[in-house]
Amino acid sequence: MLKANKATSVSDSAGFRRMFAPDRISLGLFFPIEAFERDEPSMRDQSRLARRAEELGFAGLWTRDVPLRDPNFGDLGQVYDPWVWLGWIAAHTSTIALATGSIILPLRHPFHTAKASASVDQLTGGRFVLGVASGDRPVEFPAFGVDWHQRDVLFRENLAVIRRVLTDEFASVQSSYGIMMGTADLVPKPVSRLPILITGSSRQSFEWIAAHADGWITYPRDLARQAELIAKWRAAVEVASPGVFKPFVQSLYVDLADKPAEPPRLIHLGFRAGRNFML
Repeated sequence: MLKANKATSVSDSAGFRRMFAPDRISLGLFFPIEAFERDEPSMRDQSRLARRAEELGFAGLWTRDVPLRDPNFGDLGQVYDPWVWLGWIAAHTSTIALATGSIILPLRHPFHTAKASASVDQLTGGRFVLGVASGDRPVEFPAFGVDWHQRDVLFRENLAVIRRVLTDEFASVQSSYGIMMGTADLVPKPVSRLPILITGSSRQSFEWIAAHADGWITYPRDLARQAELIAKWRAAVEVASPGVFKPFVQSLYVDLADKPAEPPRLIHLGFRAGRNFML
């Protein structure tokens, strides 16, 4: 049976080390690695581009969890189920970190999320980093029979269960999702302590996130505001977990224009520009 090493820190995770280190900036790529109109990408050449990203030294490849198409939201992510997609990309890469940004915890049973996470981590030699969120697409919640207004509570419950069953053998667990009283065990366990990053607020307090996450994923802002937020994050982490490094992560949409000299212009959560400005 595949069991976890008795690791006490996320720094034992190969995926975490590949992406994060104190006082360093790293770059990863979100799937789909392409520009596209409307909400559905072509998904062409993604495995080839993943291998190329690995060759070029990018730190990680990120996958999103978008269960249902909402035409009003305008983004389908990489289209495919995140766990199936991670398996496909894992088979086409060997060293680059694989991460989710993010799995919608209230819409999934925590045992399924935990088992899938540990499976990807084991099959990739510890390259997996789990990003989680409470969800922001109201249309999905009634479709899955989940109360939109309870997503903050379900998020906390789900996260606690995942942490427990990935760490303890034959854990006793009781939550809104079910009861397991130490008579069964979730396998496999991850290679080491699985890093879990929280996205946005997930309807939790800033202090709670600093205490319960191994890192924080947020959104692009102007540089002055982002610098203030980084300082606030580091201060909150130092209070919650003195001396522990917890990375600050942000997404940024970048659309490379055909003309090298095209000046930058804002797009949703990022910018479009020619390669001269990019460089």
